[in-house]
Amino acid sequence: MRRGRRIAVDVGDARIGVASCDPDGVLATPVETVPGRDLPAAYRRLAAIVGEYEPIEVVVGLPRPLKGGEGPAAAKVRAFARELAGRVAPVPIRLVDERMTTVTAAQGLRASGVNAKKGRSVVDQAAAVIILQNALETERTSGEAPGEAVEVDD
Repeated sequence: MRRGRRIAVDVGDARIGVASCDPDGVLATPVETVPGRDLPAAYRRLAAIVGEYEPIEVVVGLPRPLKGGEGPAAAKVRAFARELAGRVAPVPIRLVDERMTTVTAAQGLRASGVNAKKGRSVVDQAAAVIILQNALETERTSGEAPGEAVEVDD
C-alpha cells in the first residue's frame, strides 16, 4: 500500500462530492460538496482542494451501468477527469468504478436519520467517501493502484 493522502471526487450534474483520507489510507472522510453547474468554478475549487491537501492522487468515480459497458454519463466523467488532470498535474487522476455508490450513500444517510432535504447536500460527499474506501480496499488487497490512469491532454 502506497503511503499518502488521496482525494476522491463523485461527479454529478448539480454537485460534486469530495472526500479525502489520512496519509496511511485507513479512513476516508467527507471534505465538501462543490457546486457542479458552473464547471470553470468547480475546476478551480477542486484544484484548490488538491493544492491544499497535497494528495498522491485523485480518484474519480466512473459511473457504469450494472449490466456493464459505459454510457453517456461515463463519457461525461471521462471528459471531466481529463480536464481536471490538466489542471492538477502532476498529481495523477485515476478513474475507479463507482457503481451504486450514490444509492448506497443515500441509503446509509437515511438509515442514520438524515432527512432527504439535508441529505442532498451531503449524499455526494458520502458517495465520494465510499468511492475512496473502495479504492483504498482495492489497493490494499491487490497491491496495485486502483482503476485506470487518466492521461493529461497536451
